[in-house]
Amino acid sequence: MNGLNGMGWGMGFGWIFGLIFLGIFIWMIFRMFQNNNISNPSQGRSALDILKENYANGLISKEEFEIKRRDILS
Repeated sequence: MNGLNGMGWGMGFGWIFGLIFLGIFIWMIFRMFQNNNISNPSQGRSALDILKENYANGLISKEEFEIKRRDILS
């Protein structure tokens, strides 16, 4: 025979192509779910609305809010 006990290229190295295919398939599924979870929550809102929300949630101080508000409005 050819030294591979009759399995040839398809059976001997076929598992590599299977792993590559499986990896691509898992990557595609991961990307699909990742894109769905990163939907842009700020879509349709102004920068001032987002700034007000961040201030209301306590993410920024009053001083930082005033500085950024002035920057946005100017």
